[in-house]
Amino acid sequence: MKNQRKPANDEMHGVALIMAIIVCAGIFGWIYETLFYMYNYNGRFVMRGTGFGPWIDVYCLGGVLIYFACRKLTKRPWLVFLVSGALCGALEYAAGFILDRVNGGYWGWNYNTEKLNFGNINGYICLRSVLVFAVSGCILFYAILPGLNWLWKRIGEKAFSRIFIILGVIVLIDIAYNDIACYMFGMPDASQLYSRLG
Repeated sequence: MKNQRKPANDEMHGVALIMAIIVCAGIFGWIYETLFYMYNYNGRFVMRGTGFGPWIDVYCLGGVLIYFACRKLTKRPWLVFLVSGALCGALEYAAGFILDRVNGGYWGWNYNTEKLNFGNINGYICLRSVLVFAVSGCILFYAILPGLNWLWKRIGEKAFSRIFIILGVIVLIDIAYNDIACYMFGMPDASQLYSRLG
């Protein structure tokens, strides 16, 4: 009888895993921001992100950065928490600063005008956002990745790869169109097209 090797937690790797992190982190960020901004604007729905789909680009990038920065720290959850918060806090500040300079004003978020903005620094980051990123890093390693690993074992590597590479490519094309092509060529972005549709 042929001995079948069972996959371990660290065997899930490669392009499919990175795409799965991009998809899951982007959707997680969209859900979090949608719920928070409904609270911030007294129940009014506000479309978050720059794309057509329910994902936010900075969370996609943040998820990948957290994975590579913390994948060898998983036996120390407190370290995953601290590194995730510091890394994504720096990413959010840098993104806000750059977008501010490129667009000549706040673009996408401004913590000066939001609820729960204690520790606000120039409107780009606040303590709440950094804590959310820190907790998100722990959610990624101790909930999302084990869930993805379970799915990988359940449906097999080929099916897992096909699903998440296709979804990941859709997310990346959406981001490339809305964040790069629209900016460079003056094409209508998702928010403009959604506005026209009402």
